[in-house]
Formats: sequence, structure tokens, C-alpha cells
Amino acid sequence: MAYSNTDITRFLDAQNKLYLTAFSEIKKGKKETHWMWFIFPQIKGLGKSTIANYYALNGLTEAEEFLNHPILSKHLIEISQLLLDYKTKSIEAILGELGARKLRSSMTLFSQAENAHPVFQEILDTFFSGYSDPFTLSMPAASRQIAMAS
Repeated sequence: MAYSNTDITRFLDAQNKLYLTAFSEIKKGKKETHWMWFIFPQIKGLGKSTIANYYALNGLTEAEEFLNHPILSKHLIEISQLLLDYKTKSIEAILGELGARKLRSSMTLFSQAENAHPVFQEILDTFFSGYSDPFTLSMPAASRQIAMAS
């Protein structure tokens, strides 16, 4: 399948099919199916699978483009806020261990965006003791200086 990895329509296509499933699972307090890649995308270079690479964001610039999209931004903020309904539950109990790591990475990247919504940092504060994902921050494309220089 040919695609441009800078084309955020790949997220719209996937979310059109599975966003309501993801939302429903979070509302019930337990992720059961596979949708993390396109609901809570990570920066390129962290995931190793074909699907992880397909949905990986190229960096801070593409994360900001994602947040500027009215539907993608709405979905990310809405489902992130829904997670906060479970402040007394461990995020691993909701998303599983791998899902929790992906969430931390995603929230770290989006919290660095110029147009970041406060909920991204609130997720990090609530479920990860305020600690950002060091692997995400170590990626050059997650840096404001690198993003501005390209």
C-alpha cells in the first residue's frame, strides 16, 4: 500500500472505523481491541511493527498538524479526558502494560506541541507521576529546535 507518512488522512480513515469502539472500551474501563496506534499515535522510531510505523508521527510538526485537524484533535482530547474518569485505577489495568507505554509516549509528544491541550499533561501527571517518556524526548524530531530547523 502506497502512502505518504505525512498525510494525516491515514488517521481519519482508521478512526472512522474504530474510534467509537475505542471510546466505548475506555468508557467501560478496559481496552479490549487494537487501536492504540491511530488513537494515541507515537513519534516515529519507537514502534517496530509495520502498523506502528504506518501510524507513527514524523515529529512535533506532524503532531501539531494532527492537533490542528478538527476531528482528530476532538477525538484525542475527548478520549484523553475520558481516561481521567479512572484516576483511581492504574493505567495498566485500563490499557495493559504496552498500551500504557504507548499512551505515555503519545501524551509526551502532544504535550510538547505549541497547540497542546492541558489534558495531555494532566494524563502524564495523573497516571505517570508527571514524568514524560524519555524515549520520546530523546527523538530529535520531538525537539522544538529540530522541528523549527526543518
